[in-house]
Amino acid sequence: MVLLDGDRRKETDKQPSGHAVSGFINSNFMNIQISKANSPAGEITLYTLTNKSGASVTLSSLGAGIVAINVPDAEGRLANVALGYKDPASYLADGPCAGKVPGRFANRIALGCFSLDGKDYTLAVNNGPNALHGGPTGFMNRIWESRADGNSVEFTYRAADGEEGYPGNLDVKVTYTWSDDNQLTLQLHAETDAPTVINLTNHAYFNLDGENAGSVLDHQLRLKASRYLPTDDTQIPTGELEPVRDTPMDFTEFKAIGRDINADFHPLKVGKGYDHCWVCDGYSKGRLQETAVLRSDRSGRELRISTTQPGMQVYTGNWLAGCPESISSGAYSDYDGVAIECQNFPDAPNHPKFPTSRLNPNEKYNETIIFKFTTL
Repeated sequence: MVLLDGDRRKETDKQPSGHAVSGFINSNFMNIQISKANSPAGEITLYTLTNKSGASVTLSSLGAGIVAINVPDAEGRLANVALGYKDPASYLADGPCAGKVPGRFANRIALGCFSLDGKDYTLAVNNGPNALHGGPTGFMNRIWESRADGNSVEFTYRAADGEEGYPGNLDVKVTYTWSDDNQLTLQLHAETDAPTVINLTNHAYFNLDGENAGSVLDHQLRLKASRYLPTDDTQIPTGELEPVRDTPMDFTEFKAIGRDINADFHPLKVGKGYDHCWVCDGYSKGRLQETAVLRSDRSGRELRISTTQPGMQVYTGNWLAGCPESISSGAYSDYDGVAIECQNFPDAPNHPKFPTSRLNPNEKYNETIIFKFTTL
């Protein structure tokens, strides 16, 4: 293995452990520990970035994913607030897509079909009658190339023309940056050599009381969103943008996630809870704005989310039960975490009035998501 310390570099022996430690970077920016783990898809590289206060984030080259985020509560006690698995290989083909970057098109495409420039494309159907998260393998179940640099980790992947049925060779770069003030910035970049569609996000599940603390239904959530996308019974948008006012979808002021989750309201019955896309108020392409705040009175932690994306898919972990063994050797139950996935609208390729998901050659796909962890 290689040990990096500033500009000094030397060979060292691989250390025996659960995960083989393969390197340590001690730069002026951040301490980064690098380890390896085996999986059926190949060798996984894990990066743990620890800032000067001891708060840390662990990232994986499997699906360019978030494995853990350790941040302090109101009393200064560190805990991991991102749901994850004990075995790094368990992220492969997991149902919840925990912490990973799905693609080429995150969320659903109706009946696994879309047209581009008069040509029809057919995708794998892997969620009822629809395509979900780019297909059975997608981007989330692949090993990405990766490297650490300063306080950032960069993941890259080249999706071949025709992969999962999508047109064009697509070069994707995902960069995570961890700061001393506990801000995790995610930058999503892509370029193509032929017209294609794209929608990228991160699928982390958060529990601000700690990943093993149980239900998040008492967490308070506020969304900068006065409209949401109603769907059919297969969770495909109807094309309308409905106001949230006087419905259980209204999070324009802080509200407990579970307050209305069992309301007699058809959209909540379809998904066994919240699994819907909200329309970000004030969206303007390329403009970064705060769109969501999640907080827990119990731990005193707060998560503030900013993005350049037009929508937020809020998913309350309605089907978490039965997923792989947790990172703390436990078992997750439904509603133990909430995902707030900043992204374009579901099924956008089939809705001309939605923000475009089209990417052309010589154009750059650039989107940003920021997770800022603070205390009340």
